[in-house]
Amino acid sequence: MLASIAAGIAIAIGVLGPEWHGVTGDVFERTGFWLTVFVATTYTGAVSVLPLAILIITAEIFRIRSLLIYALAGAAILALGLYTGGLPTPYEESIDRPPPPIPHGIELAVAAGAVFGLIYWALAGRNAGRWREPRAPVAS
Repeated sequence: MLASIAAGIAIAIGVLGPEWHGVTGDVFERTGFWLTVFVATTYTGAVSVLPLAILIITAEIFRIRSLLIYALAGAAILALGLYTGGLPTPYEESIDRPPPPIPHGIELAVAAGAVFGLIYWALAGRNAGRWREPRAPVAS
C-alpha cells in the first residue's frame, strides 16, 4: 500500500510538475494535487495487483533481493499496465517539431513503477525468502 501511494505521488508530481512555478498555497491547488495522488494510487494498485502478486511469490521462492530487479520489475509492470489498461495515448501532430520518441505518459509510468519497486524493496523485498533460511540455535 505504501509503495502504491509513493507511486501515486510520483505520478502527481510528474503530471502537475510543469505548473508548479505558479503554484501558491491555495487550498484548491493542494486539493487538486492530493486528488491526483488518490486517482494515481488507485490506478496503480488496480493495474498491478495480479502481476505484483506473482512477482512477490516468485521473489520469495527464489530469494531475490536485488534492488535493481525490484525497480525494473516495477517499471515494467506499470509500463505494461499503461498499455493494457486501455488509456488513450495522446498524439500531437505538429509541423514545428517531431513527436517525442517516448511519450510523457510512458515516462511517468516507468518512473512511478521504479519508485514503486524501490519502496517495496525497502519495506519487504530486501528480506525476500529470509524466512526460509535455517536459524542458528539460540544459546541460553
